[in-house]
Amino acid sequence: MSNQVLPLLGQVADTISQAIAAAHPELAGSDPVVRRSDHADFQSNAALALAKHARTNPLELAESLTAALDRHEHDPIAHVELSGPGFLNLTVPDHAIWGQLAARLASPRLGVGAPDEGLRTVIDYSAPNIAKEMHVGHLRTTIIGDNLARVLGFLGSEVIRQNHLGDWGTQFGMLIQYLDEHPETTWHHNELEPGNSAVAALDDVYKQAKAAFDADPDFAERSRNRVVALQSGDPTTIARWKEIVAESEKAFRDIYDRLGVLLTPEDSVGESFYNPLLTDAITELSDTGIAVESDGALVIFSEEVTGPDGTPAPLMVRKRDGGYGYDTTDLATIRYRIRDLKAHRLLYVTDSRQALHFQMIFEAARRAGWLTDGIEAAHIPYGTVLGPDGRPFKTRSGDTVRLMDLLDDAVARARTVVSEKNPDLPDDELNHIAEQAGIGAVKYADLSASRAKDYVFDIDRMVSFNGNTGVYLQYAHTRIRSILRKAGDPDAAIDPSVELQPAERALALELDAYGSALVEVGATLEPHKLCGYLYNLARDFTTFYEACHVLGAEEPLRTNRLALCRLTARTLQHGLGLLGISAPERM
Repeated sequence: MSNQVLPLLGQVADTISQAIAAAHPELAGSDPVVRRSDHADFQSNAALALAKHARTNPLELAESLTAALDRHEHDPIAHVELSGPGFLNLTVPDHAIWGQLAARLASPRLGVGAPDEGLRTVIDYSAPNIAKEMHVGHLRTTIIGDNLARVLGFLGSEVIRQNHLGDWGTQFGMLIQYLDEHPETTWHHNELEPGNSAVAALDDVYKQAKAAFDADPDFAERSRNRVVALQSGDPTTIARWKEIVAESEKAFRDIYDRLGVLLTPEDSVGESFYNPLLTDAITELSDTGIAVESDGALVIFSEEVTGPDGTPAPLMVRKRDGGYGYDTTDLATIRYRIRDLKAHRLLYVTDSRQALHFQMIFEAARRAGWLTDGIEAAHIPYGTVLGPDGRPFKTRSGDTVRLMDLLDDAVARARTVVSEKNPDLPDDELNHIAEQAGIGAVKYADLSASRAKDYVFDIDRMVSFNGNTGVYLQYAHTRIRSILRKAGDPDAAIDPSVELQPAERALALELDAYGSALVEVGATLEPHKLCGYLYNLARDFTTFYEACHVLGAEEPLRTNRLALCRLTARTLQHGLGLLGISAPERM
């Protein structure tokens, strides 16, 4: 792709590959095993990995590779040093490093290519339930899904976001019936006091309806009849259902806007959407013999998963009473996304407890011929948000924490921390920065933890200006922007003849690895790898700024160092953007 800049690591690896082929043709195509090193710019461990295949010892193989490199002028490598039992320590010439810096600065994409161009990726995430408030349990799926949508989209994928809303089922018959029998109930947003949410009111109404359903058999019967009316398209029932969905979506929109995630109403595809598609999916599964009758139900017996008694685990396609559950909807969903959306890759961002469910869904889809070898389907599991006591995060009364309350608390704490750091900020600016810092802190804390692990929600640590936090990265960006403002943000040409200082070299090589870090996130679907990269970059910049004068340096040193500042600021801003986090100009 135009503007792509091959990282120095890749250039060095190509050069080592050429040396391997020249010294030992039978090893051509082998992995050159090039990595960043503490002892030089890069290190190749190829000699240790390939010595057995070459029928020699690692040291002799390393010497032959060094000789092959010495026979030619290899621009990416200025110096080779043999170390230990066969390591090759590799140093890149200064002018090549400055050249990479200039090329990345000149590129609108910071030199990063688009390896996934043409790949259509469906990402299923967030998925709140209609008429229920979003809570802490929706935090990770929403934030992780949003990050993957951003990164994969930047790497060239055509990303189709899917918000699989829980908007169908028995609970809606119960809720609609209760609202009809209690017309005095207030729940529309325009009837509520400012600051009160319609979905919160609906959540309370649902609890009352559930209590009536459990206590009053007549109401329970009327509710079941209302479910039938909903499923058969009764206009009055459908109209009320649509009102409930619209009010809920408005509340979700408030959360999504505040979190700064990409989800829009157009991305919402509720369970109701798939209801008309269930019959065809079930018929196809039955006709192929995959789904079979068992005790009055229609099930798919797994060939991969067994139950506690050692018998094949069943996937419920149709219940004994003729009803459908999540299994049926998820099977129809995967069929639709492959056949109608023409997806090449399906990603489901849900908590780790659903791993077995998706294993069985994917197995059934493969056996049905829907999920073919050319289509990837993956469950992207994540751990639980824990409270300070190390248990799943709850309020003091033991209730689930509302997501909006959690965000309010983070912003309030960020406001205190920012005001202590800069007490002269006007209130409007303080509030704006506190919102960016508080929301960014929550998102970064979530994304910087290894996805599969649980993590403790600790607001004080999240909003700290020190350590691996979103606020630290935001503050690093503001510091660089301040330097560039003082310098007039010049855009002069880099002088490649300037000798690099160690701190400059470390920062420049880290900047050159940005594209590789993004490709790794795309390959592993692990957001914390991008967080780790940005944190290392910010630390390398701090070391550089403490060791190297910028504004007071003589030319051409000053221009080159300002170029390092500019590329660091752009990379931090872009990386934070892929995390869905603001990069303030001031803090």
